[in-house]
Amino acid sequence: MMNAKNKTQSEFVRLKKQMTYQSMVWIGLGFTLVFAYLPMFGIVAAFEKYTFRKGFFGSEWVGLDNFARFFHDPDLARIIGNTISMGLLNLLICFPLPILFAILLNEIRNGPFKRIVQTASSFPNFISWVIVSVLLITLLSPDSGIVNRLLVNFGLVDKPILFLGWPEYYWWIAILSNAWKGTGWTAIIYLAAITGIDRSIYEASELDGANRFQKAWYITVPSIMPTIGIMLVLTIGGLLGVGFDQALLLGNTINEPKSNVLQYYIYQKGLITGDFSYATAMGLVVSVISLGLMLFANFVSKKTKDVGVM
Repeated sequence: MMNAKNKTQSEFVRLKKQMTYQSMVWIGLGFTLVFAYLPMFGIVAAFEKYTFRKGFFGSEWVGLDNFARFFHDPDLARIIGNTISMGLLNLLICFPLPILFAILLNEIRNGPFKRIVQTASSFPNFISWVIVSVLLITLLSPDSGIVNRLLVNFGLVDKPILFLGWPEYYWWIAILSNAWKGTGWTAIIYLAAITGIDRSIYEASELDGANRFQKAWYITVPSIMPTIGIMLVLTIGGLLGVGFDQALLLGNTINEPKSNVLQYYIYQKGLITGDFSYATAMGLVVSVISLGLMLFANFVSKKTKDVGVM
C-alpha cells in the first residue's frame, strides 16, 4: 500500500512540475475537441432537409437525396475539372519547388546571408490571402499595375492585359501566388531533414571527387525521401481543397468558368444561398474522396519504399 501511495505522490509531484507543459497540451486538446470533433455532429444535416427553425432533430429526413442531387449537378463536371486541374498544377509546380529551394539554400556557405534568405522566403507565409489578393490586383491592374507597364514599355504587348478578366490566366495566377506564399515556409521542413544527414557521408563523397550537384543528387535527395514521401501524401490528400482562397478573393463573374472550385462551390451553396444540407453533403463526399486519395498515396508510398524506390 505504501508503494502505491508513494507512486501516486511521485506522479502528482511530476505532474505539478510539468503543469505549464500539461496546460499547453490540454488547451490544444480542448481546442481540437470543440472546433474539430464536436462540429462533426453536423454531418447529420447531409441526410436532412435542414432548417434553422427545426434544427438537427426536427428537420425532415431525406436520406441520400442530397448526395443524388450532388452527382446530378450540371455544374459538377466543370467544377471538378477546375479543381483537379489546379490540384495537379499545384502538385507539379508547388510541390517540388520547396525541395529544390531547400537543397539550394543548403548549399549556401555564408551563414548570415543564408539566414536572411531563409527568413525572407518564409515571411510570405504569414501574409494573409486578403493582403496577397490586394497586392495581385494592384500589380496586375490594366490601368496602373507595374506588370502591364513593364509589358507595354518593353513592347511585349500592344495594350494592357486584364489578367483577372481572362479565365485563361487565372490558374497560373493562383498557382504562382500559392508557390510564392508557401515555398519558403515548406522548405523549412526539408531543411530540417537535410540537417539530420550525417556529414561524414558528404566528407567521404568529397574524397571520392563528388561535386556539389552529385552530392545533392546522390546523397541529399535520397536521404530526405521519407520526408518527401510524407509531404507528398499530405499534398495528394489536399488535392480537392486547392484554390478556395484565390477563388474567394480573386474570382469574379468573368473568370468564374476557371476560378470556381469544389471548396468555393460548397461555400457558395452553404453560406451564400443557405442550402446547408446540400453543402454538407458535398463537403462529406469531398472529405471521403480526399481520405481515399491520402490512403492510396500512403499505400503507394509504402510499396515504393519496400522496393527501394523511395
